[in-house]
Amino acid sequence: MRRRALARSRYGWSLTRIVRRSRNLSGMSLSQRSSGPWLRLPEARTVGLPAVDDLLYDRPVNSYAIARQLIDAAHSADPKRLDGQPAELVYADQMEAWLVRLAPQASELVRLAARCQHLERWSVPRNSYPADRAGYLAWRKNLYGRQAARARELLLRAGVASQGAEDAGTWVSKTGLKTNPNTQLLEDAACLVFLENQIAGFAEQHADYPREKFLSIIQKTWRKMSPIAREAARELSLPPGIAELVKEATEKVDTT
Repeated sequence: MRRRALARSRYGWSLTRIVRRSRNLSGMSLSQRSSGPWLRLPEARTVGLPAVDDLLYDRPVNSYAIARQLIDAAHSADPKRLDGQPAELVYADQMEAWLVRLAPQASELVRLAARCQHLERWSVPRNSYPADRAGYLAWRKNLYGRQAARARELLLRAGVASQGAEDAGTWVSKTGLKTNPNTQLLEDAACLVFLENQIAGFAEQHADYPREKFLSIIQKTWRKMSPIAREAARELSLPPGIAELVKEATEKVDTT
């Protein structure tokens, strides 16, 4: 009784209320659990009570903040710099910004998954695979698996529940594109980052590509996007030459 009273006076609620709230979680979805008014009381262990995250969702509220730090620390190891910052850290910010624009209600877990889109991609350079299309596809497939596995690892290390980490890995691996809403949301954000921030540099880097190849690349990107993402893409302010290519390529897709 003394321990329970101490917990009540220190935290403003009793163990009975904690247990009651934990039972109420059984019918909740992941997003409902993560957005609810749950608190972590780390001092509870010092008074002999189970920590609240053990009872509620098996994760502390700050596990997402820890995961964000771990993910961004991994990005910071990218040797390539963009505007004085690690390139993949810049990319993670761009991914999350677009995701929030497309889905302001997106959960913190989905936002973290978006930041894992190119997680440690720099560690597997494109030239480590053959230069032909088969080599490109093998490289890309390997990246999807590696990035998803690394995302799960970091989320679990941060204390995110195993189901949440598994779901994030599914989205990062691009499993269920067109059928899984969060996988599609990440893909939409990636396509918009490419069109807004990368396509001009890509065109300069591959100036030897014929026009038809650029059109094909843009069309493949467009086909992967949802209607909402396509509408957002139409509002982008692109360099005239790139805007002309995008318009020509996407009109062909929209009419087929």
